[in-house]
Amino acid sequence: MSQPQGARTPRPVVIDTDPGIDDALAILLALRSEELRVELLTTVAGNVSIQDTTANARRVLSWLAPTPCPIVAQGAARPLRRRLHTAVAVHGDDGLGGITAYRHADGRLQYPAPAYPVAQGRGVQQLLRMVERHGRELTVIALGPLTNIARAIQLAPEIMQRLGQLVVMGGAIGVPGNISPVAEFNIFADPHAADVVFRAGLPTTLVPLDVTRQVRLTRTMLAQASHGAPSPLLPILHDLTQHALQREEAGMPLHDPLAVAVAIDPSLVTRTCMPVHVETKGQYTLGMTVVDQRSPAACPESTPRLAVALAVDAPRVLTLLLTRLLAL
Repeated sequence: MSQPQGARTPRPVVIDTDPGIDDALAILLALRSEELRVELLTTVAGNVSIQDTTANARRVLSWLAPTPCPIVAQGAARPLRRRLHTAVAVHGDDGLGGITAYRHADGRLQYPAPAYPVAQGRGVQQLLRMVERHGRELTVIALGPLTNIARAIQLAPEIMQRLGQLVVMGGAIGVPGNISPVAEFNIFADPHAADVVFRAGLPTTLVPLDVTRQVRLTRTMLAQASHGAPSPLLPILHDLTQHALQREEAGMPLHDPLAVAVAIDPSLVTRTCMPVHVETKGQYTLGMTVVDQRSPAACPESTPRLAVALAVDAPRVLTLLLTRLLAL
């Protein structure tokens, strides 16, 4: 893609991820967006095990073969304090809706594990190196449980305070959860990590279910896209989304792609500064993102405040996604 006149230099980006069907779409969107320069993918256990999320991150990179290729660094294999809780019922046993078992007519795998190497330094150390290198210019986009980000804060809080921006897909503010009545999966999977991250005072934008559920990819959209000029990503996009589209009659919610879209163009959402707590002990409310809606005078100054996306221009987001992913 050519860079338009007046375009800014691409911002360096780290994507912390647990691919994941929608994570894969989000990574593709980031790689296809000239506003961002993805330098590092750190993986975390979440949707599937750390071995699978790391293999999937490498697999997604192989579909575009970007030059230079982002570093892939394996991160946390389990939450800070809890046992690992995966989402294979949503994403399939492989995390990508079963496509890793697809084969060509001659028996070859359609989506084999690629040869992209994994960095020797673990994900947290690689993340800290990126923050040291880029400081305020760096954006971290967190698409999975926040274990790696929390460990980086615990290990080197002074370095993480130099971070320019953190965009987190997670939480449910005024809507039901998707893993429990009140909790969204990424926060529920490691609520203690989310609590550490939210309390750290980093410049954080939270992209919760309140907005991600409003942005949905449908079969009709994919069918309409197939009538245009052929794109090399269209077959991948079709295969990748079938598992989710079968589960979601109203269309597949684009949770993680919206977080990347917000990093590309913050005007796609309306953000409100809100005091947000994470429930880490409740029997029925574990992982809940609790907003203190009392008057500012009643809310302690120590309460973490985040920029929370509560409204979204869904048509613009969908146009951005499909235009970027299906461009020749």
